[in-house]
Amino acid sequence: MTDRQRDWDFEVRSRKSARYAMVAAGVLVVVHVALAVLLRSSATGVYFRPVDQFAMAGIGLLLACGVLLLTRPRLRVGPQGIGVRNILGERVVEWDLDQGLSFPEGSAWARIELPDDEYVPVMAIQANDGDHAVHAVRTFRELEAKYTGSRAE
Repeated sequence: MTDRQRDWDFEVRSRKSARYAMVAAGVLVVVHVALAVLLRSSATGVYFRPVDQFAMAGIGLLLACGVLLLTRPRLRVGPQGIGVRNILGERVVEWDLDQGLSFPEGSAWARIELPDDEYVPVMAIQANDGDHAVHAVRTFRELEAKYTGSRAE
């Protein structure tokens, strides 16, 4: 375990969404590479050059990289606060700003409640993860009670 990992008591990521994203990225690459290979083999009346084939494969790789961004969401909890990383960027919410973790009815993921009706979406805890999400919420609330001195729910 690295020093950076020891700073956090709990870390969670979505399971199903990450798997779906990896499968979708693989499919995008395979389909675009197959299209690139087949681009010059059929007589369509259009002349495709090798650069067109590379571009088709490159588009597939770029799309796959975009889809793989969905594997990044992570929630970490530790003495310094709550680290929330969604698709782009990470934000650390200090414990004095935390007003709880909620999972509104019908929402796809949880959120950290902040003062003045603001919130931070937590894409790492998703409804489609079922028991994994329930465990993550319970563990978060236990650690929240530990660090804020409030009663665990």
